[in-house]
Amino acid sequence: MVIGGPISNRNYGSFIGSGNVYRGEQAILLHRAERSAVAVTHGRVFYQKLCNRMANGFISACSYGPFLRSTVHLDENTLKHTSISPNGRQLISSMSLHRCVKSHGVYPQQRSEESGVDRKGKSRTFAYSKSEEYDIPEMKVESLPSPDGVNEAVLVEGDLQEAVPWWQSFPKRWVIVLLCFASFLLCNMDRVNMSIAILPMSQEFNWNSATVGLIQSSFFWGYLLTQILGGIWADKIGGKLVLGFGVVWWSVATILTPIAARIGLPFLLTMRAFMGIGEGVAMPAMNNLLSKWIPVSERSRSLALVYSGMYLGSVTGLAFSPILIHKFGWPSVFYSFGSLGSIWFALWLRKAYSSPKEDPELSEEEQKLIMGGSTSKEPVKVIPWRLILSKAPVWALIISHFCHNWGTFILLTWMPTYYNQVLNFNLTESGLFCVLPWLTMAAFANIGGWIADTLVSKGLSITAVRKIMQSIGFLGPAFFLTQLSHVRTPALAVLCMACSQGSDAFSQSGLYSNHQDIGPRYAGVLLGLSNTAGVLAGVFGTAATGYILQRGSWDDVFKVSVALYIIGTLVWNLFSTGEKVLD
Repeated sequence: MVIGGPISNRNYGSFIGSGNVYRGEQAILLHRAERSAVAVTHGRVFYQKLCNRMANGFISACSYGPFLRSTVHLDENTLKHTSISPNGRQLISSMSLHRCVKSHGVYPQQRSEESGVDRKGKSRTFAYSKSEEYDIPEMKVESLPSPDGVNEAVLVEGDLQEAVPWWQSFPKRWVIVLLCFASFLLCNMDRVNMSIAILPMSQEFNWNSATVGLIQSSFFWGYLLTQILGGIWADKIGGKLVLGFGVVWWSVATILTPIAARIGLPFLLTMRAFMGIGEGVAMPAMNNLLSKWIPVSERSRSLALVYSGMYLGSVTGLAFSPILIHKFGWPSVFYSFGSLGSIWFALWLRKAYSSPKEDPELSEEEQKLIMGGSTSKEPVKVIPWRLILSKAPVWALIISHFCHNWGTFILLTWMPTYYNQVLNFNLTESGLFCVLPWLTMAAFANIGGWIADTLVSKGLSITAVRKIMQSIGFLGPAFFLTQLSHVRTPALAVLCMACSQGSDAFSQSGLYSNHQDIGPRYAGVLLGLSNTAGVLAGVFGTAATGYILQRGSWDDVFKVSVALYIIGTLVWNLFSTGEKVLD
């Protein structure tokens, strides 16, 4: 049982949340000087007595049996009416009080007795209280501090519960983060399923390595088109509409992929490009949303959590795709994964808002935290392209994003083929061993986000933090990819891949957090610009890998990636900054 309510207009301290009062569970408010206490009884037998002297008298109270009775001796100017709020119904305790001479008692069967004379001839004054239920509106009660210290609550054989369920008090900004996380989970599930399904599809349709590379890269044709457009739309009309559109679009395209493949190669290429159009708006829209919802002190860890959704999406897609293909055939992967988008979209419509100002359920305290910890949330009307493109840190973002994504997308799209052709794993083993690097990436992304936010809170400059984290994100993969040419066992090759991906995940606290650092109002557009370069790296890198493999080896593929990682490290450390350069 939980009891609560406002304690008159004095400094009687905080209250306990709402609940229900039942027969056998009674409550009494006891005033001790300027303090208050709540005594709660359960069952038939309870005894509680409290007595302290006050300015004009003292108060004592006792109760037992199934109903509560109390004796009050107090100056009438001191005692006010009290009320107890049980879940929207006010339990009003109305008290009959007369001029006091000294303390008196009330007995269990006594209904009322206004005055009398005791056996010694001294005047007596009795007071009794009764409780009645009234239907009156819910009132908002604020906690008032007690000058004498912490108030007391006595609970006897009762069950204390939260006034508000935890899921209702969960921070709304993190609801947005979790929904973005789920959308990115679906994003990569729908993307990587082709990297597994392409193996049986190429056998069925007699595709060579060049054709496979063309199909893999066709996704990026559409993905490239909507990067900047997605950022502009998100900054102007809000991230909720843009991200919702993207998820629905790519989910439909995923479901239609098997049909397009059976019609012909041109239709399959077109459908993969359509899927890229939907996924292309996801990152700019998400970046816009988080720039409005997340304070600076939580930026790295929130972005790391969202991007770890991509990695876990890869894990889920790579783990379940071989099972579905083995039991139901390769089309089942596209049908099952694509249908999940409808569930996410229903939750998104109900829970998400483009900015804190639009959310009617957002608490005042959380709104103050968000608005006080982050920057201006005025909508963007005109994009200052000349100003944006004149800043060296913007170009550092663009070039570094290109260098980073070249290696990342090659691993994303070609890793199952590498395991199958080089390590001689079968289809199921290829999918399962691809899971380990992505799990490592998901774990280290969140570790890196926590480290970055901790360093910022300790006083290290944002610029230094971003450079440290991104340097790890570049040099770590470069080192482990160079080791692949020296390993002789599949286990060590998988370990190198896992370490490469794990260190790559530190980029989420480096360049991927930097858009909101240098221009929070244009976070969507900035991510659209840099990710356009990243998509070009995916298009050229994925297609070039197929070309290289026809004339060279996997060592040549990895050497190109390592060279770009080193170039990215130099550019990032020379020209990037964590300071705001765009207002």
